[in-house]
Amino acid sequence: MSTGKPAHRRDSARSKERLLQAARELLAERGFERTTVRDIGERAGVDQALIARYFGSKARLFIAVLRAEEGDGTLPSLADPERVLDLFERVGRLGPGPVFQVAVQPTRDPAVQKAAHEALEARMIAPLQEHFTARGLDRPRLRAEVATAAFIGVIMGRGAGAFEELAAADPAELLPLVRGLLSL
Repeated sequence: MSTGKPAHRRDSARSKERLLQAARELLAERGFERTTVRDIGERAGVDQALIARYFGSKARLFIAVLRAEEGDGTLPSLADPERVLDLFERVGRLGPGPVFQVAVQPTRDPAVQKAAHEALEARMIAPLQEHFTARGLDRPRLRAEVATAAFIGVIMGRGAGAFEELAAADPAELLPLVRGLLSL
């Protein structure tokens, strides 16, 4: 009995989700510049032309990945030990996300760079700036940027393989060191 629908009908929601997941993984592994739409399509198991259909471009797919990672509500600052542990564990499982990637290696695409900067601001810098302001510390913005840059350096250094003890250390063991480093 026929339902009137082709047997191979695309599931657009599933294809979009697969493209988002594949893009997130590849962006974490390679960064924006070294990730191609062909690679994303292959990893997702769908035609790369669907990127243009669903997202418009690789840059817009990148922005969609950033928005998907935002979640609901405001994230706690790096002053929250649970947030730091969560980031260590998340990056350990999934690799550094697009925001961390772009923080250390800018892209040539201004829209991508702007979106990543806005995400970095909202997720990491602004919450820390509020924390430092509430503590009455001088130059809270500068402190927030330095602390964020240092934390991203620790995160990226763990995955780079150049720091053996850092890479092997348990996140709970790193927590007091990072908090001291960041003057939290």
